Amino acid sequence: MPQRPVTGVYAMVGLVAGSALQLQQSALFSSGAYVAIAGAAVALAMVLGWWIKPASSHPWCVLALAMVLAWGCTGWRAAAFQQTAMPAAWEGRDVRVEGVIADMPQTTARGVRMRFDIEHAWAQGMPIRLPEGVMLTWYGEPPAEGLQAGQRWAWTVRLKAPHGERNPHSMDWELWLWSQGVQATGYVRQHRSGNGSGSGEVAPPQWLAQTARAPVAQLRGRLLQAMQPPEGASAREQASWGVVQALVTGAQSRITRADWQLFRDTGVAHLVSISGLHITMFAWLAVALVNAGWRRSARCCLWLPAPLAAAWAGWCLATVYAVFSGWGIPAQRTIGMLLVVVLLRTQGRTWPWPVVWLTVLTVVVLLDPWSLLQAGFWLSFVAVGVLFAAQPPDRNRCEKKYRHVGLRLLREQAVLGLALAPLTLLLFGQISVVGLLVNLWAIPWVTLVVTPLSMLGALWPPLWQLAVSGVTTMIWLLEAMAAWPVAVLYFAQPAWWAAVAGVLGCLWLAMPWGWRWRLLGLPLVMPMLWWQPATPAWGQFDLLALDVGQGSAVLVRTQHHSLLFDAGPRWSEHVDAGERTVVPVLRALGVDLSAHMISHADSDHAGGAPSVQQAFPQSQGLGAGGVPCQAGQSWRWDGVHFQVLHPLPTGPAARAVHTASNASSCVLQVESLAGQRALLSGDIEARQERALIRAGADVRAQVLLVPHHGSTTSSSAAWIEAVQPAIAIAQAGYRNRFGHPAPAVVERYQRAGVAWVATPTCGAAWWRSTQPDQVQCERAHRRRYWSTLSP
Repeated sequence: MPQRPVTGVYAMVGLVAGSALQLQQSALFSSGAYVAIAGAAVALAMVLGWWIKPASSHPWCVLALAMVLAWGCTGWRAAAFQQTAMPAAWEGRDVRVEGVIADMPQTTARGVRMRFDIEHAWAQGMPIRLPEGVMLTWYGEPPAEGLQAGQRWAWTVRLKAPHGERNPHSMDWELWLWSQGVQATGYVRQHRSGNGSGSGEVAPPQWLAQTARAPVAQLRGRLLQAMQPPEGASAREQASWGVVQALVTGAQSRITRADWQLFRDTGVAHLVSISGLHITMFAWLAVALVNAGWRRSARCCLWLPAPLAAAWAGWCLATVYAVFSGWGIPAQRTIGMLLVVVLLRTQGRTWPWPVVWLTVLTVVVLLDPWSLLQAGFWLSFVAVGVLFAAQPPDRNRCEKKYRHVGLRLLREQAVLGLALAPLTLLLFGQISVVGLLVNLWAIPWVTLVVTPLSMLGALWPPLWQLAVSGVTTMIWLLEAMAAWPVAVLYFAQPAWWAAVAGVLGCLWLAMPWGWRWRLLGLPLVMPMLWWQPATPAWGQFDLLALDVGQGSAVLVRTQHHSLLFDAGPRWSEHVDAGERTVVPVLRALGVDLSAHMISHADSDHAGGAPSVQQAFPQSQGLGAGGVPCQAGQSWRWDGVHFQVLHPLPTGPAARAVHTASNASSCVLQVESLAGQRALLSGDIEARQERALIRAGADVRAQVLLVPHHGSTTSSSAAWIEAVQPAIAIAQAGYRNRFGHPAPAVVERYQRAGVAWVATPTCGAAWWRSTQPDQVQCERAHRRRYWSTLSP
């Protein structure tokens, strides 16, 4: 390869590495510092190019300077964006804003979510500064005017800084909002506040005009409105319509969570979004049609050869489709690679495939550095890279050996399945065993049947019903195959070294070498598959208070057993913390749940229980989830003692106490062999606290799960004195409408010398009986500069 391309490769590797390195910062420097560092890199590069020639003789210098330049530029962009953050003074307060809906609104379980660009903002009659990009939710039925991209509205909103749950191995919601340019989230106020804030009446939402902004999003919205299920459609048919809508407009919010789980379990999730396969098929179809038509005109062929005209037309039409469908990372990667191929063909040149692959990857990273932390980025680029790299070197021999389309498809699917298996495990904690077989028929079915019918339906709507029937048939087959034994395997998240070894091992196995050489990759894969996180020693236990918003869920682990105390809230008919948060975290930690105790039947504690029970059918149900709690129940796991302290035995005086669900909460005390204790108190209130103290219960503990999320009705001074905790953990939602934890309660604990920990600022909280005076906060452990809060 010539020296100049080699230098370019080093520069591109440096740009990607520098961007990735900057994303690891826990806090940002000033904008000026980043500008100075990037400027110094440019100055040194100029010196290298002018005085120390040739630059190609110093490729490592080129790589280092490119890293510094990308690091400085990414940091400068981040620092500039952070300066427009949501002012804390206006969080949770009524403000009047005027602006434009900037993208196609998405339907959610409780309303409509939309990106809104603020143009003007007022509070108390005075103009104020707010971030431009915010994410708003309209709860309930949309207004009579509808909610469409490009509409200008004036409405009263309540905003807060972006905040998401932070748990081990879970999605970083704040990162996703940051990458979308969103600096605040909130909701539209439509009526008098019912939370006692004293804000009184608010001005109603006011539709101002339909603007010409976001024309593509407007077109997508109109098409989405036209793609509605017929009246009387079954639930299954409505769900299939959601898949067709996603294929045409990119609106994935209408795909049900059950279908998403089915697609993940069967390894076809990439087919029900706008993937590279769909865009490539669209480009191929356009190339074929334009080529056939162009050849019919001698004048056109003299002006531009038909193959080149068809190639450019195919790329342009594919780009239009990619932009129309939402312009996700798979679309960017596909369009970029197609563009490089067309440009090289136009110039009569060829590049090695790694250079083409790296060029597109570098462009995507420079446009959006934070895409490096998204699952779709790695799945897309690794898949394409593996397909290129795994091609046998002798193409003629390859064509003879794999001349049958079915055999070529089988080989490519085997290679992709093998190469992407470790990434799927690392990103989603599971591997679809039936995925290889499913994709053999699902890829051609979706790519050649469902997607064309869905797209042509924009010209003749009856075709949409045929596409829906195709999706329904596909889902029926997927459900049958997902029911096979061992259809999907779940694995614990391995250590970084085992993860790297596993990825390298699977890539080695996918290479076009002899099987004797390929088998050398197996030892690298084994640690990733057999990895199990360390568990507490005999007689010790760990406690993990999950971040589930306004609710409660705590994992207690001994050496060979685990118990889940509460399962988090239910947010809607189809969404709960058990499925979205608790189960993924337990699987990522390699937990095989022994039992789950639901303290009481309130939705914020029991809402996720059905999902937990479904995921771990062997788990024994206790409390409101099975065998009722009663004081005196106890058992011992691996030298650790578990004892139920509440509800107290029933009697004439106790029946009144147990009439309310909070009053009947289970209280569980866990004690290590060395005497270190944790007290999980559910939602008991001051009356139950006094009853436990009067009954002589030994409630002392080193760590206390604060009763009732820190409500003023609990955590009496007598209770704190009786428990004598060193650490108090409060599970509550960020800026929740109940005001939990109450400032007076926090002050009460702090006056008693108790270390205070709350999940909104801590994220998930780890406590270990071997280190009773320490708590590890997930936000502090994995702190990044886009996080709005830190402990």
